[in-house]
Amino acid sequence: MDIRVRGSGPAEPFLGAASLFETEHELQRPVHVEIRTDPDERTRVSHDDGAHQLIISKQAATSAMARELALHEFAHMYRHERRHPSHVQSTDEVLFLALAGQSVERRKITHCYQIANHVKDIYADDLWVGLAPGEKLVRFFESTLAAALADRPVDPAPAWTRRTSASDPDITAVNAAFALALSERHELLEAGHPLYDLAHAAARDAPNVSLEGFKHRFLTLDPDPDASAYRKSMVELTREYALDDRQAAD
Repeated sequence: MDIRVRGSGPAEPFLGAASLFETEHELQRPVHVEIRTDPDERTRVSHDDGAHQLIISKQAATSAMARELALHEFAHMYRHERRHPSHVQSTDEVLFLALAGQSVERRKITHCYQIANHVKDIYADDLWVGLAPGEKLVRFFESTLAAALADRPVDPAPAWTRRTSASDPDITAVNAAFALALSERHELLEAGHPLYDLAHAAARDAPNVSLEGFKHRFLTLDPDPDASAYRKSMVELTREYALDDRQAAD
């Protein structure tokens, strides 16, 4: 892999991740990594015909998850190069097909984009999770889900005034389903793992969201769908989250 790292941060996590990734997969385009001091620029990836560009904060580049984060982004680049449906299908098109003529809350529309990103992440992570120990990834899921639960609204819930995704119990439950599904998809969890307790706590806060239903959808994603099958699965997933039973039947 042709990789170049610049900026005020360590190159080792990216070079190490590149060496590990290329034992199984090969990127055709070079990768340019730019480390920035801005902590809000956690990661951002762009692509053109000449190269992939990864912009990452120094905070993320020096974290314990730096190598795994690099592997994750390399996997997204690989899926993009190979034109995998998850990485070329327009989310806007999926939302139009799924929700045309329906009245949907703005917050749920925003969450649908996050759900689409979860699906992209699953297809990316399928490429690299087996290349590195999964303990750090599971600990990351634990810490982020625990933080989301701690940030949930009080009961009775006030009007939606906060703007973080963690403050909304519905998407927190979907996030929990994603974490369980990805972990189970790669056999990273033992029975009784604390992540299950956190996920079920999230589900109790979101009675209108089926934790098991979304976990099943994420867990059973076809590893090699064609464009039509992928679009259909995304339309169904979007409708399940955004519409109530009456709207979905319509």
